[in-house]
Amino acid sequence: MFPSTSRDAGRDPWADDPSAGPSGPARGYPPAPRTGPAEAEGERRERTGPRRLRKGGPGRRSDDSSDASPEEETPPVEFRRPLALTVAGFAALLGVGLVLGAQTSGPGHRLPFAVVIFGVQLLYVLAWTMAMRPPALLVVALVSAGTAAIADAAAVQSDIAGLAPLGYAAVAGLLLGVLGQLVRRVDRVRVTDSLGGTLLIVVGVVAFASLIVLSRIPKGTQAITVCLTAAGVALLVARLTDAVAPWPRLAPQVPRGAAGVVVGAMLGTLTSAVLGSYLVGFTPTSGALVGVVTAATAVLADLAVGYAEAGRLMAGEPPTMWAARHMQGPLGGFALAAPAAYAMCVLFL
Repeated sequence: MFPSTSRDAGRDPWADDPSAGPSGPARGYPPAPRTGPAEAEGERRERTGPRRLRKGGPGRRSDDSSDASPEEETPPVEFRRPLALTVAGFAALLGVGLVLGAQTSGPGHRLPFAVVIFGVQLLYVLAWTMAMRPPALLVVALVSAGTAAIADAAAVQSDIAGLAPLGYAAVAGLLLGVLGQLVRRVDRVRVTDSLGGTLLIVVGVVAFASLIVLSRIPKGTQAITVCLTAAGVALLVARLTDAVAPWPRLAPQVPRGAAGVVVGAMLGTLTSAVLGSYLVGFTPTSGALVGVVTAATAVLADLAVGYAEAGRLMAGEPPTMWAARHMQGPLGGFALAAPAAYAMCVLFL
């Protein structure tokens, strides 16, 4: 008979026998190191964090998401209705002053209109120098005012009505402004950055003088009336629309709406077409043609000034004089509309 128990009872099992329980290292031997895919697979099992899908990229674990900081959102600039109404009133007064000043111009009597233009040029120099603050601000302001006086005198006294004397005055004023900044060692470092600002100020004052030249050519006074009325109506309606319905918003940092820009340009064009049906030498079609260019130019220049101001504030520059900042837009609109009116009168009338 066979015994009920085996002789090997109590002995250790052979190393090559399969074990029923979890595998462990052989007695007396250290565990062998893990290499190859098994180690990578074991490491993957230890990382039990859930994955999160990202748009346009591979999955990302939730434990890594705590390292990324959320993006800071800039709050939009608030619309201020009294400010929009104030700027609209200033644009209307500026347009009325320029149109009525053009009616005083005549053969041998252009000095009153030149005085009106020079006053507007001084406002332009004050607003833009205080808003942009170029190096050697006083030098740039004095040079720009002198350039405005020279350009007006050249526009009144030149034998042939043309823009060449105004171009010479603009080049001379720009060179003097840059040289005035190079003289001072403190301002010499920023002269490259301020070149664009000085150019805008000098060219802007010379652009107003083109209205004096335009009043000396046939149909010039009528063209000034049609074009500047269209520009004034466009700026007025655009600002009034921003005060009532500033929608849709163009940018969070710019308190302007697209509806004001579009409606202002359309009503400015309509006004010029109506004036063209009453003025001698114009038709509704020609009035609308010159009016749409000047109206669109004025509202886009006003809008660009708002974007430039928002860019300066986002760059960390301190805000400047309140009146100068908000006079800058309408003045820039009329400054750009003046050469546009001259070009439309010479090319299409």
